[in-house]
This record gives sequence, structure tokens and C-alpha cells, in this order.
Amino acid sequence: MKHSEGFLNIVKDAKSRVPETNVEEVKQRLDSGEKLTLVDVREDNEWAKGHLPGAVHLSKGIIERDIESAVPDKNAEIILYCGGGFRSALAADNLQKMGYKKVISMDGGWRGWNEAKYPTSKE
Repeated sequence: MKHSEGFLNIVKDAKSRVPETNVEEVKQRLDSGEKLTLVDVREDNEWAKGHLPGAVHLSKGIIERDIESAVPDKNAEIILYCGGGFRSALAADNLQKMGYKKVISMDGGWRGWNEAKYPTSKE
């Protein structure tokens, strides 16, 4: 997908403040038995087609409204992902502004997870 220059500029700005992880690191952490708070920020139709096992869905359009109910602990580590890592960076930036201290964006996102042929869920 070709993104507009304006969109890429705000993503670049957000990524300057947001820590990132990658698909491989998240998979290793899950395989080691670590309990991760994974949040899928994609749209409803994207979520319905599949998502990471154990993830919760708070789309980018509602995450700021609903995060405090879903994850009340502002010191909890939260890993956000989207299709490729742009929307998750934008959402993570906003969560940091709301006081969340350990918000991480997963670079590569859903596409990277699928390209690596890692397990997915539709539940």
C-alpha cells in the first residue's frame, strides 16, 4: 500500500517516541510462556479475518476511549500491532500521552506475523 506523505510524517514523528519490537521477538516471548498483553488496533473487518492468538481487539478508532477499562494498570507492558506497524505506532504514542509507561509497537505487524507463518486465531 502506498501511504501519503502526510501520514508517513506523523508516523515518523510517533516512532521517534515509541519503543518498537518485532514479530520474531514477540513470538519468542510467547513461546517462552511469557504472558503478554497484545492489542490489535486494526479495523473490525481485519480482526475478523484473523489475529494473533491471545490478542484483544481495540481498534485505533476506539483505543483511547476503551484502554483504561481493558488495561487499567498504566505500568503494564502493552504490545500494539496493526497491519504493518504504522497505526500501532500512532496508537502507542497516544497511550503514552494518556500515561501508559510501557507501550510498544510491533514493527512488521500482522503482515510480518503471517509472512513468518506463525499461528493465528479467529476466535
